[in-house]
Amino acid sequence: MIKFILRFFATMPLRLNHWIGSLIGYYLYITNSDSKAVVRKNIQACFSQMSEKDRAQLIKKSLIETGKGLSETGHIWLKSFKENQAKITKTIGIEKLDSNQPVILLVPHFGCWEITGRVVSLLKPTTFLYKPLKKTSQEKLLITNRQQGDLSMATADKKGVIQLQRAIKNQEIIGILPDQDPGEEGGVIAPFFNTSARTMTLLVKLARKNNAKVVLTWALRLPKGQGYELNFKAVNVLSDSGKVEDDVALMNQVIEALVLTKPEQYLWNYKRFKASIKY
Repeated sequence: MIKFILRFFATMPLRLNHWIGSLIGYYLYITNSDSKAVVRKNIQACFSQMSEKDRAQLIKKSLIETGKGLSETGHIWLKSFKENQAKITKTIGIEKLDSNQPVILLVPHFGCWEITGRVVSLLKPTTFLYKPLKKTSQEKLLITNRQQGDLSMATADKKGVIQLQRAIKNQEIIGILPDQDPGEEGGVIAPFFNTSARTMTLLVKLARKNNAKVVLTWALRLPKGQGYELNFKAVNVLSDSGKVEDDVALMNQVIEALVLTKPEQYLWNYKRFKASIKY
């Protein structure tokens, strides 16, 4: 069933794909879905100073973008990397990937994060960290569609960390999506939009250990299915104190600043604040 849905969305032009995705998102909004409940709680926590009217509008826009994110997955996964690259209408800061230092991509759940690793791997071998799925069939489908060409996937565990470290030594690019709850062992509590969130420490630890250059990476979803704008921006996530808690707080500030540029394109339907909010 999942394969059929992915193929269905892969066959249509991106504009139609995103239009249907918008309808899915609107349905999630008008039906008071579980996704809407999570989005509402997250946005209320992070934008408490925003008027109720503006928050309601942001919730609606966010769910519409969530719908687009769902529908575009098939369009990204079942197309070749070069076909993905053709959907990038503009690239900003690509020179940031040229460095004598190891390069770590900081990729928040913002815009179309699925396309970033696929396009970057056309330039240089790239390894991305990911969280394995519980169902074997879904895990196999994910790996089949993500791990291709010069894009490798590393599991979010000790084995995966070793794989990332090996990739760094081999002068490959590595990518991490650090804005998810990694569990108590892999994270610390840090503020994110003034709300306590358990946040992954791996990215900042690898950056400090390897004297790596951290590049904030995101693909902005353009309106009316026009494609994506791929961005690279060198950022500092290592604090003067050298404490991992301060490093993580600094990293969250970097992500916050990006989210504020287009808040509806952030993944608000993820239970980001399980450490402080009851969902």
